[in-house]
Amino acid sequence: APVQRAIEAGDRVTGVTIMQMDAGLDTGPMLLAHALEIGADESAGALQTRLAALGGELIVRALAALEAGTLVATPQPGEGATYAAKVTKAEATIDWRAPAAAIARKLRAFDPVPGARSVLGGETITCWRGAVRAGADGAPGTIVTVERDALVVACGEGSLAITELQRAGGRRLAAAALLRGWAPAVGASFTAAPATG
Repeated sequence: APVQRAIEAGDRVTGVTIMQMDAGLDTGPMLLAHALEIGADESAGALQTRLAALGGELIVRALAALEAGTLVATPQPGEGATYAAKVTKAEATIDWRAPAAAIARKLRAFDPVPGARSVLGGETITCWRGAVRAGADGAPGTIVTVERDALVVACGEGSLAITELQRAGGRRLAAAALLRGWAPAVGASFTAAPATG
């Protein structure tokens, strides 16, 4: 899950590499590489789309260079390589004790799959988008403000204004639309969502 892990880690740059296969796991020499900046509010789904387009362009260039005999293989550097572990559904549970910035990155990283979830009043809520706010007047997971277009939740550091969410069995909606017919109480607390699958 390199796309999700890059966003979750707060990386500013990712990219695509065309490489020669060998016996190891992604250890073959590089043939072409291109870096791509990760947008400040970009979701994994949006980034995946951009990377796929870039990958298509690079493979065409690589095949043309191979045919022309100009493709040069460069060994990968040994330092800095990390394994991007598969995302599990258990990781989708939001830990409100984490800093708001880390939770906001998790929301983006897990959009569209598996989604970041928490339970409010016995109902599983998927949080899709959030903006970091300074200060937190409450225990982590506590709703500190219900605004017209956001549900503001205290985190371990700062707070998160959730601007897009989804109730169980419902559609993904902007908070402004969802909060017109649903009014969670200030002081109510999110708890861990049960892992499924």
